[in-house]
Amino acid sequence: MRLGVLDVGSNTVHLLLVDAHHGAHPWPAHSQKAELRLAERIGHNGELTKAGADSLIAAVAEARDAAAGLETDDLLAFATSAVRDAKNSARVLKRVREETGVDLQVLSGEAEAIMTFLAVRRWFGWSAGRLLVMDIGGGSLELAAGIDEEPDVAMSVPLGVGRLTRERLHGDPPTAASVEALCEYVETEVAKAVTKLTDNGWDRPVATSKTFRTLARLAGAAPSSAGPRAPRRLTRVGLHQVLSFIRRIPSAALAEIDGVSPGRAHQILAGAVVAEVTMRSLGIDEVEICPWALREGVILRRLEVLESS
Repeated sequence: MRLGVLDVGSNTVHLLLVDAHHGAHPWPAHSQKAELRLAERIGHNGELTKAGADSLIAAVAEARDAAAGLETDDLLAFATSAVRDAKNSARVLKRVREETGVDLQVLSGEAEAIMTFLAVRRWFGWSAGRLLVMDIGGGSLELAAGIDEEPDVAMSVPLGVGRLTRERLHGDPPTAASVEALCEYVETEVAKAVTKLTDNGWDRPVATSKTFRTLARLAGAAPSSAGPRAPRRLTRVGLHQVLSFIRRIPSAALAEIDGVSPGRAHQILAGAVVAEVTMRSLGIDEVEICPWALREGVILRRLEVLESS
């Protein structure tokens, strides 16, 4: 069976197709991305701009056609924080449905955390013990912890890199004052989640998302060419060194560094701040990087539904 997920995220619209069946590893069959950075296309009125909505509709239509051309049996389309938080989300979703025929389902932040946790649990297996999972997106930071496939605690904090870059970092490179103010803001927001997570406890802290993978690469982790199974870790010491380095570099220069996506280079600093503050607040010295995240979690959950029907 060929399953597909269309993930309308805060940075990209990502179509992932996998070939899967009961008891088997879901193998990637096709992947395509459109980098829209919707989290940065929210106007001062809190609405997704018309240009942003137009580009979203075009990207969804292109993904729909690709999925159909590759004979996808089942396509799930969902949107995360950028669309979820836009004040005109209902109108945007209606336009997408009417103009493309694709019914985008909006995931809550908690649902994102739960699905991502499932993917990480399946990747590492039961031997990993109690997991703590951190996922930095464009619009929010998802956190989850637990011993089973369903986390005991799952939450979403409005600390996405696109959101923070747009709202709180000024200048390129950002001014020292705006960076310090961002650190203070992130510390305040993360503190709200710390007690729930520490009360739950964990054996193995894990991080996922493009932001964490990029930060790990900047800190010396294996490149993407080494494949998804290459072990990758990010230490707080390494992260602190990366943060000290990139806060003084313009995004154009950052984009030339191996492992940094040109379209996301200006967001890396915000990601480094969120990662460093979160790890420090939780007393974590090192995280393992997991290649599976939300999209894989959605696929795994969909497989469970199809198998039980």
